[in-house]
Amino acid sequence: MTARIDHLVTSGTFALDGGEWDVDNNVWIVGDDTEAIVIDAAHDAAAIAAALNGRTLRAIVCTHAHNDHIDAAPALADATGAPVLLHPDDLPLWRQTHPDRAPDGELADGQELEIAGTTLQVLHTPGHAPGAVCLYAPELFTVFTGDTLFQGGPGATGRSFSHFPTIVASIRDRLLGLPAETTVRTGHGDSTTIGAEAPHLDEWIARGH
Repeated sequence: MTARIDHLVTSGTFALDGGEWDVDNNVWIVGDDTEAIVIDAAHDAAAIAAALNGRTLRAIVCTHAHNDHIDAAPALADATGAPVLLHPDDLPLWRQTHPDRAPDGELADGQELEIAGTTLQVLHTPGHAPGAVCLYAPELFTVFTGDTLFQGGPGATGRSFSHFPTIVASIRDRLLGLPAETTVRTGHGDSTTIGAEAPHLDEWIARGH
Protein backbone atom coordinates (compact mmCIF):
# COMPACT_ATOMS: atom_id res chain seq x y z
CA MET A 1 0.00 0.00 0.00
CA THR A 2 1.29 3.44 -0.90
CA ALA A 3 1.94 5.83 1.94
CA ARG A 4 -0.73 8.44 2.57
CA ILE A 5 -0.77 11.72 4.45
CA ASP A 6 -3.12 12.22 7.37
CA HIS A 7 -3.65 15.65 8.93
CA LEU A 8 -4.50 16.66 12.48
CA VAL A 9 -4.83 20.17 13.93
CA THR A 10 -3.98 20.65 17.60
CA SER A 11 -4.20 23.82 19.67
CA GLY A 12 -2.04 25.26 22.41
CA THR A 13 0.42 28.01 23.25
CA PHE A 14 3.59 29.23 21.56
CA ALA A 15 6.01 30.79 24.04
CA LEU A 16 9.31 32.54 23.29
CA ASP A 17 11.20 35.61 24.47
CA GLY A 18 8.76 36.16 27.34
CA GLY A 19 5.63 36.24 25.17
CA GLU A 20 2.82 33.73 24.71
CA TRP A 21 0.41 33.30 21.81
CA ASP A 22 -2.49 30.91 21.21
CA VAL A 23 -1.78 28.82 18.11
CA ASP A 24 -3.23 26.03 15.99
CA ASN A 25 -0.61 23.60 14.69
CA ASN A 26 -0.67 21.16 11.80
CA VAL A 27 0.41 17.66 12.73
CA TRP A 28 1.23 15.49 9.71
CA ILE A 29 1.15 11.69 9.79
CA VAL A 30 2.80 9.85 6.89
CA GLY A 31 2.41 6.10 6.52
CA ASP A 32 0.11 3.24 5.60
CA ASP A 33 -2.25 1.04 7.61
CA THR A 34 0.55 -0.56 9.62
CA GLU A 35 3.27 2.04 10.25
CA ALA A 36 3.73 5.80 10.24
CA ILE A 37 5.86 8.74 11.24
CA VAL A 38 4.60 11.91 12.90
CA ILE A 39 5.89 15.30 11.78
CA ASP A 40 5.71 17.82 14.66
CA ALA A 41 4.05 16.38 17.77
CA ALA A 42 2.21 19.51 18.84
CA HIS A 43 0.25 20.07 22.04
CA ASP A 44 -1.81 16.86 22.40
CA ALA A 45 -0.06 13.49 22.56
CA ALA A 46 -3.32 11.63 23.22
CA ALA A 47 -5.01 13.05 20.12
CA ILE A 48 -2.01 12.22 17.96
CA ALA A 49 -1.83 8.69 19.35
CA ALA A 50 -5.54 8.25 18.64
CA ALA A 51 -5.04 9.43 15.05
CA LEU A 52 -2.42 6.70 14.58
CA ASN A 53 -5.25 4.22 15.12
CA GLY A 54 -3.00 1.39 16.25
CA ARG A 55 -0.27 1.85 13.66
CA THR A 56 3.34 1.40 14.71
CA LEU A 57 4.97 4.80 15.09
CA ARG A 58 8.49 4.64 13.67
CA ALA A 59 9.64 8.17 14.46
CA ILE A 60 8.57 11.58 15.73
CA VAL A 61 10.24 14.10 13.42
CA CYS A 62 10.62 17.70 14.60
CA THR A 63 10.86 20.34 11.88
CA HIS A 64 12.30 22.65 14.55
CA ALA A 65 12.24 23.05 18.31
CA HIS A 66 9.88 25.90 19.05
CA ASN A 67 7.79 24.68 21.95
CA ASP A 68 4.52 24.52 20.01
CA HIS A 69 6.04 21.95 17.64
CA ILE A 70 7.65 19.71 20.28
CA ASP A 71 5.67 20.08 23.50
CA ALA A 72 3.90 16.71 23.08
CA ALA A 73 6.89 14.84 21.64
CA PRO A 74 8.23 13.23 24.84
CA ALA A 75 4.78 12.04 25.93
CA LEU A 76 4.08 10.60 22.49
CA ALA A 77 7.48 8.91 22.50
CA ASP A 78 6.81 7.42 25.93
CA ALA A 79 3.42 6.15 24.81
CA THR A 80 4.64 4.58 21.57
CA GLY A 81 8.34 3.84 21.98
CA ALA A 82 9.13 5.93 18.89
CA PRO A 83 12.32 8.00 18.83
CA VAL A 84 12.23 11.79 18.71
CA LEU A 85 14.44 13.15 15.91
CA LEU A 86 15.75 16.75 15.81
CA HIS A 87 18.49 18.64 13.99
CA PRO A 88 21.21 19.29 16.60
CA ASP A 89 21.41 23.01 15.81
CA ASP A 90 18.03 23.36 17.54
CA LEU A 91 19.09 21.80 20.83
CA PRO A 92 19.26 25.20 22.60
CA LEU A 93 15.60 25.78 21.74
CA TRP A 94 14.65 22.21 22.66
CA ARG A 95 16.19 22.61 26.12
CA GLN A 96 13.98 25.64 26.83
CA THR A 97 10.96 23.31 26.70
CA HIS A 98 12.43 19.96 27.75
CA PRO A 99 15.53 20.60 29.87
CA ASP A 100 15.50 17.09 31.34
CA ARG A 101 14.71 15.08 28.20
CA ALA A 102 17.01 14.98 25.18
CA PRO A 103 15.89 13.97 21.68
CA ASP A 104 16.63 10.35 20.79
CA GLY A 105 18.37 10.96 17.47
CA GLU A 106 19.64 13.60 15.09
CA LEU A 107 18.45 14.79 11.71
CA ALA A 108 21.04 15.75 9.11
CA ASP A 109 20.84 17.46 5.74
CA GLY A 110 20.44 14.86 3.01
CA GLN A 111 19.35 12.14 5.40
CA GLU A 112 16.60 9.87 4.09
CA LEU A 113 13.77 8.54 6.23
CA GLU A 114 11.88 5.52 4.92
CA ILE A 115 8.27 4.86 5.84
CA ALA A 116 5.72 2.60 4.17
CA GLY A 117 7.86 2.34 1.04
CA THR A 118 8.16 6.12 0.76
CA THR A 119 11.31 8.22 1.15
CA LEU A 120 11.39 11.57 2.93
CA GLN A 121 14.55 13.57 2.36
CA VAL A 122 15.73 15.91 5.10
CA LEU A 123 16.53 19.44 3.88
CA HIS A 124 18.25 21.68 6.42
CA THR A 125 16.55 25.07 6.03
CA PRO A 126 17.75 27.39 8.81
CA GLY A 127 16.35 30.86 9.33
CA HIS A 128 13.17 30.50 11.35
CA ALA A 129 15.30 28.44 13.71
CA PRO A 130 18.93 27.31 13.39
CA GLY A 131 18.05 23.64 13.06
CA ALA A 132 14.88 24.00 11.02
CA VAL A 133 14.36 21.25 8.45
CA CYS A 134 11.89 20.47 5.69
CA LEU A 135 10.98 16.96 4.59
CA TYR A 136 10.64 16.36 0.86
CA ALA A 137 8.63 13.35 -0.28
CA PRO A 138 8.87 13.30 -4.10
CA GLU A 139 6.68 10.20 -4.42
CA LEU A 140 3.91 12.08 -2.59
CA PHE A 141 4.56 15.34 -4.50
CA THR A 142 4.87 17.03 -1.12
CA VAL A 143 7.29 18.97 1.02
CA PHE A 144 6.60 19.43 4.73
CA THR A 145 8.00 22.85 5.58
CA GLY A 146 7.26 23.37 9.26
CA ASP A 147 7.52 27.13 9.80
CA THR A 148 10.04 27.78 7.01
CA LEU A 149 7.60 28.46 4.15
CA PHE A 150 3.90 29.30 4.34
CA GLN A 151 1.20 30.33 1.95
CA GLY A 152 2.27 33.91 1.34
CA GLY A 153 5.90 33.82 2.37
CA PRO A 154 8.60 32.84 4.84
CA GLY A 155 8.10 32.02 8.47
CA ALA A 156 8.62 34.67 11.14
CA THR A 157 12.15 35.83 11.91
CA GLY A 158 11.57 38.54 14.50
CA ARG A 159 12.48 36.49 17.58
CA SER A 160 15.51 34.83 19.12
CA PHE A 161 17.45 32.27 17.09
CA SER A 162 15.96 33.53 13.78
CA HIS A 163 17.44 35.46 10.83
CA PHE A 164 15.60 36.81 7.80
CA PRO A 165 18.40 36.66 5.17
CA THR A 166 19.06 33.07 6.20
CA ILE A 167 15.45 31.93 5.81
CA VAL A 168 15.23 33.61 2.40
CA ALA A 169 18.39 31.84 1.29
CA SER A 170 17.05 28.52 2.57
CA ILE A 171 13.79 28.90 0.68
CA ARG A 172 15.50 30.09 -2.50
CA ASP A 173 18.24 27.46 -2.52
CA ARG A 174 16.49 24.43 -1.03
CA LEU A 175 12.77 24.74 -1.77
CA LEU A 176 11.95 26.90 -4.79
CA GLY A 177 13.84 24.55 -7.10
CA LEU A 178 11.47 21.70 -6.31
CA PRO A 179 8.85 20.88 -8.95
CA ALA A 180 6.22 23.60 -9.19
CA GLU A 181 3.39 21.14 -8.53
CA THR A 182 4.89 20.13 -5.16
CA THR A 183 2.37 20.67 -2.36
CA VAL A 184 3.75 22.68 0.56
CA ARG A 185 2.30 21.33 3.81
CA THR A 186 3.01 23.88 6.49
CA GLY A 187 3.26 23.99 10.27
CA HIS A 188 0.26 26.30 10.60
CA GLY A 189 -2.59 27.23 8.28
CA ASP A 190 -3.37 26.22 4.73
CA SER A 191 -1.18 24.35 2.30
CA THR A 192 0.14 25.91 -0.89
CA THR A 193 2.43 24.86 -3.76
CA ILE A 194 5.98 25.66 -4.77
CA GLY A 195 4.63 27.08 -8.01
CA ALA A 196 2.34 29.47 -6.17
CA GLU A 197 5.08 30.82 -3.91
CA ALA A 198 8.15 30.90 -6.17
CA PRO A 199 7.21 34.05 -8.15
CA HIS A 200 7.08 36.13 -4.95
CA LEU A 201 10.65 35.77 -3.70
CA ASP A 202 11.66 39.31 -4.68
CA GLU A 203 8.56 40.70 -2.97
CA TRP A 204 9.46 38.97 0.28
CA ILE A 205 12.99 40.35 0.13
CA ALA A 206 11.74 43.85 -0.60
CA ARG A 207 9.38 43.92 2.38
CA GLY A 208 11.83 42.21 4.69
CA HIS A 209 9.40 39.37 5.40
